Amino acid sequence: MEEINLKQLTLAVRTIAEEKNLPEETVLSVIEQAIAAAWRRDNGERDQEVRSVLNVNDGTATVFVAREVVETVGSDAFEISLEDAKKRQADVQIGDIIEDEYEVSSFGRVAAQTAKQVVLQRLREAEREVVLEEYEDKIGTVVNGTVQRVEPRVVRVEVGKANGIIPQSEQIQGEFYSVGSRIKVFIKDIERENRGPQLILSRGNEAFIEYLFRQEVPELETGAVEVKAIAREAGRRTKIAVASSVPGVDPVGTFVGGHGTRVQAVMNEVGDQEKIDIITFSDDIEEFIKNALSPAEITKVDIKEADKRATVYVTEDQQSIAIGRGGQNVRLASRLTGYELDIEEYVAPAKKTDKAPRKNIEDSLLDAVEEVAE
Repeated sequence: MEEINLKQLTLAVRTIAEEKNLPEETVLSVIEQAIAAAWRRDNGERDQEVRSVLNVNDGTATVFVAREVVETVGSDAFEISLEDAKKRQADVQIGDIIEDEYEVSSFGRVAAQTAKQVVLQRLREAEREVVLEEYEDKIGTVVNGTVQRVEPRVVRVEVGKANGIIPQSEQIQGEFYSVGSRIKVFIKDIERENRGPQLILSRGNEAFIEYLFRQEVPELETGAVEVKAIAREAGRRTKIAVASSVPGVDPVGTFVGGHGTRVQAVMNEVGDQEKIDIITFSDDIEEFIKNALSPAEITKVDIKEADKRATVYVTEDQQSIAIGRGGQNVRLASRLTGYELDIEEYVAPAKKTDKAPRKNIEDSLLDAVEEVAE
């Protein structure tokens, strides 16, 4: 490729657009960016403001190089003096931008390579952008994907025409991902940072659990039951607070399902190592805190509403259950209720008695013996 033939390039716009399923304006814009990059490579300086316009009718291009109007010129490539600028435009002022025009018909070999790289890179980005726009309205839903590659910090997953990543923070801890396997993923976001747009997927967030329950609990759609709050440590434990607006409907039983079939279906998807506690939501915060700390039995709750804190008293044998392994139970209950929970041991107050103190058994025996002796 000795040089870029702009006529051929112009003819290629439509073909590329059809092949890549992109709008012609997008392809044209990509080629114009490439022409600007090639011109800068051949004639300009690295950070110059260069844009180009491709004339589709005759296959020529015009390159525009922007320069700022200044009092004293430091660099001709970036600046033009007020005096020179006034010759071209009488009402020009300092700080304005003046553009120089150059007609272009071909480029040298090195510039042509630069242009080719720019075209390929930008077309890839444009393709990804178009594909990801289709997923814009799928944010917040769960789709099926195929694991493509497993890297130390991310898992790359193919979902339909797009590729996405599950960052480490969104993975289920301890879950093994094998290349080629089919998995369900929650579409969390489209990130438009650094190297083009990126589909962010999750299996470790609360919304993934809620979505899975929605597939199993039709009463959620009818509004008979609802999810009030979820706290999750993916791969370990999830607490989900549920409520019912219909008298006589047991919300916990509805989520568990007959013989536990509904909750089991969700566990089959996230892995049996993750425990799922389904608890009854209550508007009475004391009641809600007691429920949230299940399976521990709570003796008493002292609530400090202003600090959003509560001290929870449990008997000695319930303390380790309330706290949970590594503090997990109390941590999730705190997140679920929105109150910072402190677990304290409950010590029963000593019972007051008006009766005279009872003698111990030896004294009673001695008394009896003395009575007999008399």
